[in-house]
Amino acid sequence: MNAVSIAVALAYLLAAAGFVVALHLMNSPATARRGSRLSWLGMIVAVAAALVSVIHDETITTAGWIFNAVGGGAAALVAAGGFVRLAGGAGISTQVMIATVLDIIIGPVTFSGSLIAAGKLQGWVSSRPVVFPGARLVTAALAVIGVGASCYLLAGHDSIPVLILGGADMPVVIALLNSFTGIAVAIAGFVIDNGALIIGGALVGASGGILTLLMARAMNRSVLGVMMGGFGTGDSGPVGGPAAGAGDSVRSISAEDAAIQLAYASKVVIVPGYGLAAAQAQHEAAELAAVLRAHATVFFAIHPVAGRMPGHMNVLLAEANVPYEDLKEMDAANPEFPTADVALVVGANDVTNPAARRPGNPVSGMPILNVDQARNVIVIKRSMGHGYAGIDNELYTDPKTGMFFSDAKAGLAEITAAVKVLVPS
Repeated sequence: MNAVSIAVALAYLLAAAGFVVALHLMNSPATARRGSRLSWLGMIVAVAAALVSVIHDETITTAGWIFNAVGGGAAALVAAGGFVRLAGGAGISTQVMIATVLDIIIGPVTFSGSLIAAGKLQGWVSSRPVVFPGARLVTAALAVIGVGASCYLLAGHDSIPVLILGGADMPVVIALLNSFTGIAVAIAGFVIDNGALIIGGALVGASGGILTLLMARAMNRSVLGVMMGGFGTGDSGPVGGPAAGAGDSVRSISAEDAAIQLAYASKVVIVPGYGLAAAQAQHEAAELAAVLRAHATVFFAIHPVAGRMPGHMNVLLAEANVPYEDLKEMDAANPEFPTADVALVVGANDVTNPAARRPGNPVSGMPILNVDQARNVIVIKRSMGHGYAGIDNELYTDPKTGMFFSDAKAGLAEITAAVKVLVPS
């Protein structure tokens, strides 16, 4: 091993150590920014070391620059490239073959799921659950094909067409994408014998798995149940009022009505949810909180799966410079609702449904924010569409709840402007 190889190996080790420390810092919102900075510094070191290695070894080619930033897809390409390079030669070891097969299966799942996730966040893909007639049958058929092709390859047949067949697209669960990406990257590290990829991928895979379990627990569902069902929310389509037949039980209000309640409140709890995340309305929420803070006590109540991923809402609000002290987790926030003058729900659905306290429905037993215990409730929502569980939210028909039908971003902006008129700075 020459001096360059030793330096590259040490750089990989330094980067991996940085990833471990960064992950520890990300355990708390108070230190998460430092953790994020340390993680990207570690990534810079790892990328620089990789560039030095391929340039020194003169192994870089035009194909080597293809889409290294697409996570699982890139990992699958790396594994496939290693397989093609070794196929037809002296033979491929069992270790490399197993790693390659797993990477070719997991990588495309992660890549296709990432495309769906991006489409949902940008509004290009419907936010309703992604299901179709016969979806489970198709999933089972693809799984059988993948297993069969994998067994054929593991039996010692170095067939490139079969390798491609084994990586067919399959239905994905967005909650597992982080874990799948990490697993794919770690396996690619085994294929090309890269320690940094193995360590970094293992960390991402493990943390993603933990996040998936946390989300499933917070929804009172099994991971298998989440995987076999559609993923998404029914709150899509154009902004509208109450659904047919619900007009008598739902009280619709305007931005001015909401502003009056907020302007005269002494304690306000803001409950952000998926609708806020989808509309990227964190800055508008932060501005409204700042305006209200001039005359009232204001904080954000955060459910563990607000935004459909643990920690998602904390990250969005931190981006909008909301002080960490103003973010309260569910256990700390729930005792505050009975003394709150107004609870402002922004795009949160199932996590506020009082039906969770009763048995016999899809959200039974799910931990919720006790929004219905506040003196008054304002809900900003595009429509009366269902959430992930596919049932009506009983909070919306509570007599003390006012429904302001609007996109989260536009609705918060309207309410903020109305409050400023009532409470001059």
